[in-house]
Amino acid sequence: MIFDTHAHYDDEAFDIDREELLKSLPKNGIETVVNAGSSLQSIDQIIELANKYPNLYCTVGIHPSESGELNEERFDWLKEKAIHPKNVAIGEIGLDYYWDTPDRPIQKLWFERQMELARELELPMVIHSRDAANDTFEMMKSLKAEEIGGIIHCFGYGVEQARQYLNMSFYLGIGGVITFTNGKKLKEVVEYAPLEQLVLETDCPYLSPVPFRGKRNSSLNLPHVVREIARIKQVDYDTVVRVTNENAKKVYNIK
Repeated sequence: MIFDTHAHYDDEAFDIDREELLKSLPKNGIETVVNAGSSLQSIDQIIELANKYPNLYCTVGIHPSESGELNEERFDWLKEKAIHPKNVAIGEIGLDYYWDTPDRPIQKLWFERQMELARELELPMVIHSRDAANDTFEMMKSLKAEEIGGIIHCFGYGVEQARQYLNMSFYLGIGGVITFTNGKKLKEVVEYAPLEQLVLETDCPYLSPVPFRGKRNSSLNLPHVVREIARIKQVDYDTVVRVTNENAKKVYNIK
């Protein structure tokens, strides 16, 4: 069955049918979903969802664009939340120079602090990096991120950057962009990367695959991603499902 390594079912886009949708996932071939933390406000809700549904887990962390809300007191609160038994990683954390707010020194400060938290708690990391390839990699390298491990979420760089992260034993998160006609760069990355270092993700409600591009995304759309990966890697559908599921359980330490 399919493992969705990165979703945002706390998003208001799911307010109308969240419970119905989440209950429908197992019978539609979606075995496990990890809801990713992004803001301080999101943390309690994703933990509540993880408590409610056996097949849901969460990651605790603050998105770079939300890192301006952090201070020492709030960081201590975040650390307390991160020891929840259904929290499987610190994330999503990183750098975002596309939106470029808050100021880069603030983003870097809290990226570093959250990487240190992952090391302290012996949890993998879920890394968000947009238009910040060099700074992300250099910070990860300086903190020896390869000793911590994790996923580069919604991988959006080229083969050369992919090689750097793969050499650090990180996994690459692959979602709906792989189905886009303008997703040539990601298709090249998927062709290059070993299947044993790829995981599936939706980032829902965002980034729906073709033929649902522009509409609300959900884990139910992941078969379209699987089929495109299978086509590129020249393997069968079930192999992609099985290997990416095993990869996700390995990186998140889910038995």
